Amino acid sequence: MTINQRKLTAIEEILSGSPEYGEVLALFKEIFSYADRTTGETGISFKPDPSHHAARVEGGFPLLSPEVMAVDKPCAEAFLAGLLAMLEKQSPEGGSELGRIAAALREGSLDLPVLLGACLQRDREKIMAAATECQVQAALLEFTLEALLKAALEPLAATLSEADFEGWQGGHCPVCGSRAGMGELVGDEGRRYLSCCTCLFKWPFKRLQCPYCGNDDTQTLSYFTVDEGPTRVDTCRKCSRYLKTRDSRKGHAGIPLEVEDLTTIHLDLVASREGFERGK
Repeated sequence: MTINQRKLTAIEEILSGSPEYGEVLALFKEIFSYADRTTGETGISFKPDPSHHAARVEGGFPLLSPEVMAVDKPCAEAFLAGLLAMLEKQSPEGGSELGRIAAALREGSLDLPVLLGACLQRDREKIMAAATECQVQAALLEFTLEALLKAALEPLAATLSEADFEGWQGGHCPVCGSRAGMGELVGDEGRRYLSCCTCLFKWPFKRLQCPYCGNDDTQTLSYFTVDEGPTRVDTCRKCSRYLKTRDSRKGHAGIPLEVEDLTTIHLDLVASREGFERGK
């Protein structure tokens, strides 16, 4: 079963018991289905130099960078065009902006290699500039570009293991450098792992430390829960960021964390009301 098939199976199981999640999950169900149908057709490939791997891990640099990324423009543009067409059908209220992105893609005014490199490096200035030229929200353009990048990164990350990054201390992903999207406590001792928001790679991290600012002062680190579910919200009062963390010893261990994230939006709302923002 592929990564996206596991997500789709989890969504179906959730909807069978909790149909109220239908509206939240409908769009992502289509995105995961599209990504699964087009596996290997993103036009994006990576060729990191294995001789530099150990040095990059020791220096805190992720495995991948724009320098080792190759983009087949026609193939990547075709993938993105199909994704935009699907999103337009699913989100008629946002169709005009999605249409403008599609038009810019057809006209050749979106430089995908540059913009995908900007996504990989989290260089939002380049994305904002392109969004301004297209007259769309930067967040929407970034979302569509990241969906393309994720489709290429997830299969690659799935071939790697914790052992490939032994000694990694960073709060950012050792594979692609993205932020932690969620945390997870596993095993009898509740060992803490972080999960990348882009490629979904998981890596071990200190139990009591903020992955965003490195704060390890227990007086300013805390967490709260809202219901009986296995997912809580870890907070850092030093940087005012939060991270949702699933204690898999309490359940949902078989649900991909990306799906768990989508079905715990109520925790994001509570965290925001409490003055915290999601880690970046």
